Amino acid sequence: MAAVRDVEIDREGTFKYILVRLQRPGGEEQRDIVRGTKAAEFHNHIFEKVNPEMEKLGYECKCLGGGKIDHNSKDKKIRVFGLSTGYGKADHSVTVEILKKVYTDYEITWSDDKK
Repeated sequence: MAAVRDVEIDREGTFKYILVRLQRPGGEEQRDIVRGTKAAEFHNHIFEKVNPEMEKLGYECKCLGGGKIDHNSKDKKIRVFGLSTGYGKADHSVTVEILKKVYTDYEITWSDDKK
């Protein structure tokens, strides 16, 4: 699982994101990853891209929910908020902990706000 990056998000802007759980078929080990991009009109567009990539590596994927990320690289701030109509709201506190592993010098916050 080390070959899979914890986070792949756009460098700037406000965009949709999903929290995805990876697991080997029949295996105990699991890991959650964050994926987000402005290119996705809907949350399922992100999952439709991630799922085949992870299947090629031998992982099963499950979307745990979604929301939005506001990424301000200039001020080194990330805000996680909102929800996915199709997948429901991700546990933003889990998302923030994953983001903190990558963006160690950022101020990262979350809320249940819709906007």
